[in-house]
Amino acid sequence: MLKVNEIYASIQGESTFAGLPCTFVRLTYCNLRCSYCDTEYAFYEGAEMPVEEIIKKVQQYGNNLVEITGGEPLVQPMSLNLMTELANRGYKVLLETGGSLPVEKVDPRVHIIMDIKTPYSKMEKKNRYENINFLKLTDEVKFVLGSQEDITWAIEKIHEFNLTNKCKVLFSPVFGTIKPVEIVDRIVQERLPVRFQLQLHKFIWPVEQKGV
Repeated sequence: MLKVNEIYASIQGESTFAGLPCTFVRLTYCNLRCSYCDTEYAFYEGAEMPVEEIIKKVQQYGNNLVEITGGEPLVQPMSLNLMTELANRGYKVLLETGGSLPVEKVDPRVHIIMDIKTPYSKMEKKNRYENINFLKLTDEVKFVLGSQEDITWAIEKIHEFNLTNKCKVLFSPVFGTIKPVEIVDRIVQERLPVRFQLQLHKFIWPVEQKGV
């Protein structure tokens, strides 16, 4: 059983899969409290569902791309079984994780999108840097940036952990806090081999809208 907040079909709003039709399975609970969190409703709200029932719901939407998100999916150990079962059925599975819990047991067929929390998030001390050792070249690390100080900090982490040679690296602004051009200018000036991204869903639908 897993406690599920919502299951819905939309487009992928972030990552290198941005713009593609995707089914989202949002699981309940999170062990972090980021300053910019936009899914606080997933901290506790949800209903218990068996893995097979979740998969049947996913099948109804007809998308091959499926993201397991939260909250923090890895708070619930059974999320590992869900991802494996989806991969067994031929789905392209994405895991959106805050990076504070172990990822080594995640099925290798799953595409991990892992945050490294910046100082602006107030959760910097929760980063589990050991996870970097278990990332694949096809996985992604995401820095959500809220200030110029965050950008400098992220660049330091990229060099410290040789990130761009271990996985893909994403820079994303905290929506409404920092101007995207501030991040893009630094990427260009410092010739950073990273991908800039925006949260597409927040430009398509109202920011507060769920299920998108």
